[in-house]
Amino acid sequence: MKSKTLLSVNLKLILLCFVFLILLLLIVTSSFSPSQPPIAETRLSNSTKPTQEPQSTASSACSSHLTPSCSKIPTSLANALIHYATTNITPQQTSKEISVSARVLAKKSPCNFLVFGLGHDSLMWTGLNHGGRTVFLEEDESWIGQIQQRLPTLESYHVVYDTKVHQADELMKLGMHEECKAVSDPRFSKCQLSLKGFPNDIYDIEWDLIMVDAPTGYHDDAPGRMSAIYTAGLMARNKEEGETDVFVHDVDRVVEDKFSKAFLCEGYLREQEGRIRHFNIPSYRARLDRPFCP
Repeated sequence: MKSKTLLSVNLKLILLCFVFLILLLLIVTSSFSPSQPPIAETRLSNSTKPTQEPQSTASSACSSHLTPSCSKIPTSLANALIHYATTNITPQQTSKEISVSARVLAKKSPCNFLVFGLGHDSLMWTGLNHGGRTVFLEEDESWIGQIQQRLPTLESYHVVYDTKVHQADELMKLGMHEECKAVSDPRFSKCQLSLKGFPNDIYDIEWDLIMVDAPTGYHDDAPGRMSAIYTAGLMARNKEEGETDVFVHDVDRVVEDKFSKAFLCEGYLREQEGRIRHFNIPSYRARLDRPFCP
């Protein structure tokens, strides 16, 4: 068996060397062919105005007869392709649920995208928002460390929640008070539901999309998403101008269902697919007299 294995390996090496030599011969032959124009003459530019360079300085450029563009695949997309091609762990959202926010990203990216939660789908969101800023807020500090080791390019921050799922009914009652209907910077809100412990940069950025897929909310002692949903809505209303698309996942659960309807408003609901809801919330800065829900 050993001799047969060695013979098989030797044959593979011979075949690989043979193919490599053929490719090398083709490249050398094509580079000296008089029928092809010099590379410098067929060089493409990513800018709108063509650039003129001496032929002697042209290097590593692609030819127009080989490809329509010299642009490389973006790093974020390349990382996402490699990651998902080499792992058997899939995102928690279904393909239909992902398509809801992916359609909005296709129209708005590159943009500012805030995600509550850091998970197996994080690299996908960063890739879909190529050229924009995608930030993740995560409750589990040890999980952040694990993800950063594997995916160091992701921007994530540790946040602390002081609520519990079993407090949801009480927090809903508090959320009906007038101080929770007032639109302001979440840092200065008098509403108990407003999250005030994020890095200042999170409050200063004008977010185009916000995804609420955390914190944990499947048992009574978990933090729950009551404050995350309320704060996402407050950030959207306090935006300088324009609209913010807010997505809430796991709306099949009581907290996500009730709090998204109450604080993101059914009047702003644009779509629901499976366990995800898409709300489109306008800025209130120019119209402070606008009702909290339409």
